[in-house]
Amino acid sequence: MEILFDIVTPVFGLMAVGYLAAVSGLFPQSAARGLSAFVFNFAMPVMLFQTAGRAVLPDPFPWGFVLTYYGGVAGVWALAMALSGGFFKSGSSEAILAGMTCGFANTVMLGIPLVLTAFGEAGAVPLFIIISLHSILLIGSATMLIEIARGDTRNLIILPWSIGRGIVTNPIIAGLLLGLAANMVGFTTPAPVAKMADMLARAALPCAVFSMGASLAAYRLGGAIGRAGLWSVLKLAGHPTLVWLLGTYVFDLPALWRDVAVLVAALPVGINVYLLAARYQAGEAAVASSLVLSAGLSFLTVTVVLHLLNVTV
Repeated sequence: MEILFDIVTPVFGLMAVGYLAAVSGLFPQSAARGLSAFVFNFAMPVMLFQTAGRAVLPDPFPWGFVLTYYGGVAGVWALAMALSGGFFKSGSSEAILAGMTCGFANTVMLGIPLVLTAFGEAGAVPLFIIISLHSILLIGSATMLIEIARGDTRNLIILPWSIGRGIVTNPIIAGLLLGLAANMVGFTTPAPVAKMADMLARAALPCAVFSMGASLAAYRLGGAIGRAGLWSVLKLAGHPTLVWLLGTYVFDLPALWRDVAVLVAALPVGINVYLLAARYQAGEAAVASSLVLSAGLSFLTVTVVLHLLNVTV
């Protein structure tokens, strides 16, 4: 019960408030987009800069941790593709997006508040390592696979440029990398600037969770419920199970690092999957339904995961 009241309910309760506010019209989608822009472009990058700047960085780099988390992503992605028609059959674009849906977690808007609530700043470094590679690897891989499946190799030529531009222009990644760079060179933020940054940073977590809930109101639990249900189960149960097995029996990670990876894997589907589905006009209904369904179910599954990991505040 301590997990439910101290960790899960505050985060998911605030997300529910944002969702209800948007659904009722008290917080219109224009306001939701504005709040998301504030969180994504200002509050969260500053918070990441501040937190990364004072974190204790691992030495040497924990490759086993990276292989644990992204090995879990690869495993559940391959399983989802196999269950959704495979790669070389008709509808392979949707099969690829099924894999991405099952492996792409909401690491920023929900992951950062939940991990920092559950583990404190001790969980920040492993979380940051996941975030720094997450969109680069997963969006890049999905785009490349879809372009190959469609036989349009022209777009593959500009893919590295598109990924590089995405890294440079992403405020979340920029804030994180700048914070790590400041940490390594021992840079100290001047006091007046640090106070302003702290004010912004304090707004990041509650605004991110509220914004996440409000943004979900734009999606509907509608078509392709069967596929959405399967993808949600693979995302919320299959992904964290694979990560736990790899972190426990293959790479023998420290308990904290393994637990952070498992909790992130247990998060619901990230909204970027729907943006890619809309871009390629493949599996949009199933992905949208997965967003809503996995977000709703994750209140229970995250509680179970934290209980099984024996996480306490």
